[in-house]
Amino acid sequence: MSDLVACYWTVSGPVEIHFGREWSTFDWRDRCDHAARVGFTGLGLWSSDIVHQQEGGRSLKQMQEIFAAAGLRHLELEFIADFFVAPGTPERAASDATKALLFEAAAVFGAHHIKVGNIPGTVCEPEPLAQAFAALCQEAKEHTDAKVAYEFMPFDVNVHTLDAALALMKNAGEPANAGLVIDTWHMSKLGISPAELHRVRPEQLAWVELSDGHHHNLEDAIYEVTCDRNLPGEGEFDIRGYVEAFQAIGYPGPWGVEVLSAALRDLPIEQEFERAYETTSAQFAADLA
Repeated sequence: MSDLVACYWTVSGPVEIHFGREWSTFDWRDRCDHAARVGFTGLGLWSSDIVHQQEGGRSLKQMQEIFAAAGLRHLELEFIADFFVAPGTPERAASDATKALLFEAAAVFGAHHIKVGNIPGTVCEPEPLAQAFAALCQEAKEHTDAKVAYEFMPFDVNVHTLDAALALMKNAGEPANAGLVIDTWHMSKLGISPAELHRVRPEQLAWVELSDGHHHNLEDAIYEVTCDRNLPGEGEFDIRGYVEAFQAIGYPGPWGVEVLSAALRDLPIEQEFERAYETTSAQFAADLA
């Protein structure tokens, strides 16, 4: 049976992604209990949610104990951006603070990976980007065994093709603790078909996220990416084809469920978890039967 992980934005409730309150009003213990109840083997955490829990008096160790007591094993941590910008800038200072928090959390939880990338769309030439990514991976090794997972996407002005993503890995020296994040929503929007993914070697693939959607683009691209995705199997993308392609590569899992949907976020907590698990597990047919 393949392990499924409920990514943070999928089951965080009525948050305001990137432009408001990002911490969840759903208690961490409740999230862990509902994840285990429906069949998930892991969860995701966004940095501001960790900070909010700490400000409320819950330590990382206490969070880890709640997670483990629910029987969960896989933790995703998000998100380090702007790690390649010049030191001394506000953007780099914020990135470094997030990095320190996530490195500590990864060590406490024994996290599966830490996701990094370029959500803000900051421009950087390929060589300094690769050097910064290699340095980030080297620094991570000093704190945690978690993978440093680079997610490429349409909004990443530096890495938004499969060629560019593979070149980043190569030019960074193929760090043993690094790999790519491949999200089916981003792949579909970038026009990268399941058949093209045979070019990715197993050791280059750190994490897979499943998310459905529609082929046409909305005028408001930010709304579309943060609020208008579909649960796996409920959109127009070839989710089963992507799953089969990843399995052919030799990706062993776990598999993330990354569905940024305003409609999903409006559901009660139990329904968010139930819908996310039911629709995603159906994409694996006999594998999850």
